[in-house]
Amino acid sequence: MGEKTSSALTVTLPSDREIVLTRIFEAPRGLVFEAMTRPEHLARWWGPRGSKLTVCEIDLRPGGAWRYVLRGPDGIDYPFKGVYREIVRPERIVTTECFDNPSIGSPEWLATMVLEEHDGRTKMMTTCLHPSVEARDGHLKSGMEGGAGETLDRLEELLRTMA
Repeated sequence: MGEKTSSALTVTLPSDREIVLTRIFEAPRGLVFEAMTRPEHLARWWGPRGSKLTVCEIDLRPGGAWRYVLRGPDGIDYPFKGVYREIVRPERIVTTECFDNPSIGSPEWLATMVLEEHDGRTKMMTTCLHPSVEARDGHLKSGMEGGAGETLDRLEELLRTMA
């Protein structure tokens, strides 16, 4: 199993079907949770630099769906969607996720995000559980690590303005 670090993001592979993203934010857990679940905040940080969130639909409840469309600097739209399975404010969200592109099969994974606060800082750990090693490896090869690193850097920048 490997481990890589991109900016302040750590990516680990604890099993052949899992990717774990870990990042520490200089903000309290409640603020991080709010920034990650309210469309008006997500629109300001979700996606790598140069991209724009053009659709952000959130029904934040177990069984509720979410859908984001990210417009890249190339003008191409990248749709993502999922369904919330569990929400424990402000510490845990379990949701299905997929890159919603039927031409590549839209493999779905289960994402479990846990937020832990220590001394006003928040540790985020997101575990992406894939149905197969091939699906996990495809997700890794998609450029997700660089994109997630930049995206979470943008979240840290937003959190500084919200504090």
